[in-house]
Amino acid sequence: MASQRSVLFISYSPEIVDGEAIYVSSNCLPDKAYKFEPAGHAFHLAALRLLGCYEEESAEGEEKNVTNDKEHASVSSSESYSTKGKKKSGDGGKQQDHYALLGLSHLRYLATEEQIKKSYRETALKHHPDKQAALLLAEVTEAAKQSKKDEIENHFKAIQEAYEVLTDPARRRIYDSTDEFDDEIPIDCAPQDFFKVFAPAFTRNGRWSVNQPVPSLGDENTALKEVDSFYNFWYGFKSWREFPHADEFDLEQAESRDHKRWMERQNVKLTEKARKEESARIRTLVDNAYKRDPRILKRKEEVKAEKQRKKESKFLAKKLQEEEAARIAEEQRRQKEEEERRAAEAALHQKKTREKEKKLLRKERTRLRTLSVPVLSQHLLDITEHDVENLCMSLEIERLRDLCDKIVAKEGLDQAKFLKEALRYNHNLEDQKQDKNPKENGSIQANGSAVLRSCEKRENPWSREEIELLRKGMQKYPKGTSRRWEVISEYIGTGRSVEEILKATKSVLLQKPDSAKVFDSFLEKRKATQSIASPLTTRAELEGVSMGSGPDSDAKMDSAKDSSSQGSNHQKSDDASNANGVSLSSDQDVWSAVQERALVQALKTFPKETTQRWERVSAAVPGKNVNQCKKKFTSLKESFRNKKNAV
Repeated sequence: MASQRSVLFISYSPEIVDGEAIYVSSNCLPDKAYKFEPAGHAFHLAALRLLGCYEEESAEGEEKNVTNDKEHASVSSSESYSTKGKKKSGDGGKQQDHYALLGLSHLRYLATEEQIKKSYRETALKHHPDKQAALLLAEVTEAAKQSKKDEIENHFKAIQEAYEVLTDPARRRIYDSTDEFDDEIPIDCAPQDFFKVFAPAFTRNGRWSVNQPVPSLGDENTALKEVDSFYNFWYGFKSWREFPHADEFDLEQAESRDHKRWMERQNVKLTEKARKEESARIRTLVDNAYKRDPRILKRKEEVKAEKQRKKESKFLAKKLQEEEAARIAEEQRRQKEEEERRAAEAALHQKKTREKEKKLLRKERTRLRTLSVPVLSQHLLDITEHDVENLCMSLEIERLRDLCDKIVAKEGLDQAKFLKEALRYNHNLEDQKQDKNPKENGSIQANGSAVLRSCEKRENPWSREEIELLRKGMQKYPKGTSRRWEVISEYIGTGRSVEEILKATKSVLLQKPDSAKVFDSFLEKRKATQSIASPLTTRAELEGVSMGSGPDSDAKMDSAKDSSSQGSNHQKSDDASNANGVSLSSDQDVWSAVQERALVQALKTFPKETTQRWERVSAAVPGKNVNQCKKKFTSLKESFRNKKNAV
């Protein structure tokens, strides 16, 4: 403590005159563990150590404590196997700088094997204990000599250890992986400082790459192809970096084989976790750079602008196409309107022309009638008023005008001659027309008969039997049959042609059955039932009637038919009486087995959705009306329910 008191603390000098700052520095080395220079009390302690005024009294005590802790740990682990292993042993201090001991601090992981060997030879010759014997003579006391000797030997051993580690590839890879390294990743930067910020980070992390050489980040003028290859390299980055963990188990301290395997699994887990963290760190670096790379951003903007340009050009082309279509439509509309206008004008012109011609024709006819009055009054050449009208109605306007002009220049008999000549010419024309008409009429009649025959042939309907035969024929002679439609036509046997059969397969067979004719088809297909003469007739009587033969049986059958018709009339009267409120006799509610079967069959044939269901059911059941069928249906339903409940 006395030595500490003899040291003066740093203070301001009283010689400061102008108030300028005095820069004070020390020769103490920075603390590598924390990357800070000592300050405050730590600065004074470092200064005292350099001056030799402060001794570490607790060094021996700490060594003893460390050895005791090791022994205690070994004892406790041997006593209990629940710890599953022991951590790697060590003095707890920081590892020595092998590159600094060999004088390769400026190269470090870049140092080659030849450089390491050369530096080791020089350093070993310089710091060999035999070369350092002169330093021992400078010490006065034996203790100082011994401590100096130990220091020289430890330093030389450290040099040898450094050489062994750096010459062994595996141990050197582990040492380089744990060497001081800046793992910091830039997060953000200004666009103009991108290459200044991210280029050193990529260069620094490129030392871990398995694939060498590592491509550089480049600059603003680098081609995009090289930029893409750069980012592809880093997105597929493979690192050789090892991740020795402080909590790893020492395999040499394993108590058994199973214990050793468990240690290996635990060490692998720690290593995998560290590798995943390292991969995530590299990926974050690449992602941050890719998001902020001005070349990538520029390309994205260009692609976006190109897409926008294509979109706008597409929209413009579509707009131009729509405008062109609208223009064409407008032009077509105008052209159509112009054509319609021209057609209307032409029609109007034709109408006016026809009216004008009609007017002129009427004028010439009136003129001819006026000029023929003297001829008609004098009865020249037997020309009558009918002949003049015939000329007026048959001759065209030009011939009428010529005839009128000729008659005007003549008088009396000459006028009659011109009229007679015109009548003769008109008769000749009519005769010629009549000679041509018979041929035309004959051809028209022939064509008309042919059209009628084709219409009759085309409109010949298909009967139900023919349709059924067509369906059966198509099933019997399926597709692939030779001359299928001719065979089906022969199978039908009604003289239907192949064209008619093909047309029927597309029209008649595809038609849905008419619901109104379902009941008629049912009545046709169902088996003939025994007719009941009256409600009182029993089944035995009907059987006796059916067993009769000869004319008597026929007579009985006729009488049965008459009785059935009378029974139907009687049913109508019964319906009327029921409507008026008159009750039926109990004998009329008796149902035979035939009637019950007919009722059940009719109920199956006509479901609930059928229109006028009960009228059709009652018509299918002989001798029963609608009310009786409904009552019987209700009773059958109740009996069925009772039987079901009983079961």
